Order: sequence, then structure tokens, then C-alpha cells
Amino acid sequence: MDYRKSAQEVLDNVGGADNVISAAHCATRLRLVIADNAKVDKEALENIDGAKGVFEAQGQLQIIFGTGTVNKVYDEFIALSGVEAATKAEVKEAAAQQQNIFMRAIKVLGDVFVPIIPAIVASGLLLGIMSALNFMASNGFIALDTNNFIYKIADLVSGTSFGILQILIGYSAAKAFGANPYLGAVVGGAFINSSLQSAYTVASEGVQTMVNVIPGMYSFEWVGYQGHVIPIVIACAILAFLEKRLHKVVPEMFDLFVTPLVSVFVTVLVTLVAVGPIFVWAENAILGLIQALLTLPFGIGSFIVGLFYAPTVVTGIHQMYTAIDLGQLAQYGVTYWLPIASAANIAQGGAALAVAFKTRDAKIKGLALPSALSAFMGITEPAIFGVNLRFFKPFIAGCIGGGCGALACALTSLAASGTGVTGIFGILLCLAQPVQYAIMFAVAALVSFAVSFVLYKDEPKASEQA
Repeated sequence: MDYRKSAQEVLDNVGGADNVISAAHCATRLRLVIADNAKVDKEALENIDGAKGVFEAQGQLQIIFGTGTVNKVYDEFIALSGVEAATKAEVKEAAAQQQNIFMRAIKVLGDVFVPIIPAIVASGLLLGIMSALNFMASNGFIALDTNNFIYKIADLVSGTSFGILQILIGYSAAKAFGANPYLGAVVGGAFINSSLQSAYTVASEGVQTMVNVIPGMYSFEWVGYQGHVIPIVIACAILAFLEKRLHKVVPEMFDLFVTPLVSVFVTVLVTLVAVGPIFVWAENAILGLIQALLTLPFGIGSFIVGLFYAPTVVTGIHQMYTAIDLGQLAQYGVTYWLPIASAANIAQGGAALAVAFKTRDAKIKGLALPSALSAFMGITEPAIFGVNLRFFKPFIAGCIGGGCGALACALTSLAASGTGVTGIFGILLCLAQPVQYAIMFAVAALVSFAVSFVLYKDEPKASEQA
């Protein structure tokens, strides 16, 4: 393969160097931010030697070259175009500037929640394992010594991330908004301080203390924010607003202690007194509506969510779904959303797998098969953008399979103990319901495979049309 020739063809078909804002690459894809997408010839890009697919996602034009190839094409592309090399983070930031306000807000949520997913996965997987062990012990399948030191340590670790979730969110949100992340952690910690009544006790004990702001007119509940995520994000946005402005007006000799003190105090005060209660209500209302949708009779609501989940991945809206998972975990102890996401991901893999089996085009087969396997592991972008959306009918098949898999989730009451892992390994978050997870997997994969196999046909080549 001539890497320089492929790089030159990429440059020619994206409108030249003047049309490229920034360029980077990941393990498999060349990632470009383009000034004018109308100048891009996607069909020509797909036919470049070594290219295995082309798609747009989150404001980036991404060309799949594969591991070991993409970095060589990238080096040649940078040399030919004169575009300054950028990191993936810089490319994402450049792409964000091309998006509308709504998509920027969605990106912010992704920037806040994606970094803390590993911590949630660690606790969630352990919670799933502990739940499965306790289930087997209570039904006589195994003898479980809960006084064993390994069990005690596992139980300790399994609850830690969720116990300090507001601190994790505070740190991550402050960093995303450009504030001092340690101040964000302090703000998050303030809302779960032991001097506040735990939010988990309100349902059984009622609100124990009301704090007067304007006697006889306005007061607020002296209750912690355990189980809430959005109010912490909003609080950190306020923190960033205050900190940045104080840095500009406070004399340097006083800045070190005045700015942190005022920023944190005012943020916590404003949030507890006014902003927090509004967003607690809003968050509860949103979660209530989602749960009402998912619990509609006969699994209708879950089917709808599963049907339209993949289209939200295409638009980038899915970046906010971790907030839904965390909200459900806090309120219900499990998340019903993650298994539906898993069904949607698996279904896109099933649809791509059907393309791999049916196509006679070696290049398409070489892209579709690994993309399908990737989707079964929970990474759907190659399958969605490289295969299914490209031929469209497989994408529709994947949506239908996702809806059917989500319906299976609803009918079997499938729930996960954590978030961040879907596909084959998602069963680790559903160890208390392995059979239900297997049923969901089979339904999603088989339905999408069958529909895609029936609908997909290779496009006739120019020589065949003549």
C-alpha cells in the first residue's frame, strides 16, 4: 500500500488543506474537522486504497484505515497538507465549535460523565458479582460466608464509587467547565456532608429540618444531594463562572485564598438556597418520565427507546445517557436503561454481521465482520457509521432489532447494577439475571441479523450496470 498516495487522495477529496481545520488519529481512524462539508466527496474517500469506511460523528469526518495503517497515512497527510498535528482532545474541541448550542451542551455532559465511568464500572461490576453471590446463597446454590475478609473488602469497594459519586462528579464537572477540579470536589462533598440529612432517609423519615431564608415566606430543606447528579453539574458551572471572574478582579496577593473561599461558599449557598431545589425537581421529573415510559404496558415504551437508541448515537445525544444511568442507580439501586442500550448496540452488530455474510464484496466483508464483532463488545461506531448507515437498510434492521431486544428487557424486568459496559461483557452487570440477559442478546442479534439479511443487497457495480 502506498501510504503517501492514499493520504494525497484523502486531501484531494476533503477539499484540500484549506478546508481542514484540524487532524488527528486514534487506533483505527483518521479524524478530521472540516470547514465546509459540501466540499467532501465521501464516495471517493471510501474507494481510497486502505480505507475501510467513512462516517461523520460529533462534528468529525472519520476515515477508517485500521490499526497500524492509520498512523502511517496520518503522518503522510500532515506532511502533505501542512495542517498542524493535533491531539484527539483538540480535534474534539475544534469539532465542538462547529456544533450548535444544544449539541455543545450534550458534549459538556459527556465531558463530565465519561471520565468517571471507569470508577462506576469498577463498583458496578462488583455490585453485580455480590448480587449474584447473594442470590445463589439465598437460594441454596452455594454457602457464602459474609464474615470472610475477602467478602467484606469486596462489599466495601462495591459501594464506594456510589457513596462518593457527588465528589467524583464535582471534580469532573469543574474540570469540564474550566474551574479548579479540587474546588469542584469540595463543592460535591459539601452536598453529601454528614451535617445534612441523607436524601435516602427522606422517604421513610420525612424532612427533619427546614432552614428559613425569609421567615414565613421562603425556606429550603436541609437535605443532602445523595442520588442526584444534575444539580452538582449546575453547581460546578456556577463555581466556574465565579472563579474565573474573581481571578480577574482579586489582587494577586489575595487571590490564593480569597477566590477559592468566595467561589466555594457562594456556590454552595446559591445552590442549596435556590438553584439546587429547582434542578432536583427537574431531575426527578425527567427520571420519573423515563421510568414511566420504560414501564408502559407490554414493554411498548422500552421498544420505542430501543428502536430510536441508535439514531441518538448518530446525533451524539447518547453522551447524556450516563446521567440517566447514574440517576436510576441512585433512585432504584439498578438501571433499566443500560440493558436497553446494550440491546441496541448488539442489534447493530447483528445487522452488520448479516452484511458480512451476504455481501460478495471482499472490501465490505472485511469491514463488516470486525465492525460486527466490535459492536458485540459494545463499541458500535464502526458498525453504525462504517457499514449500517452507509447502506441504510442494515441500520433500519439494527433499530428494529434494538427495539425487540429492549422489549425483551422489559418483559423479563432486566436491570443492571452499574453502567459503562454493554454487549457481551454487559452480562457482568447483570449477573443476578444471566438468563434474561442472554435472552435479550439473542433476540436483539437474531432479529437484526434476519431483517438485515433479507433487506441488504450489494449495490451493482458500474460495469454491471453498463
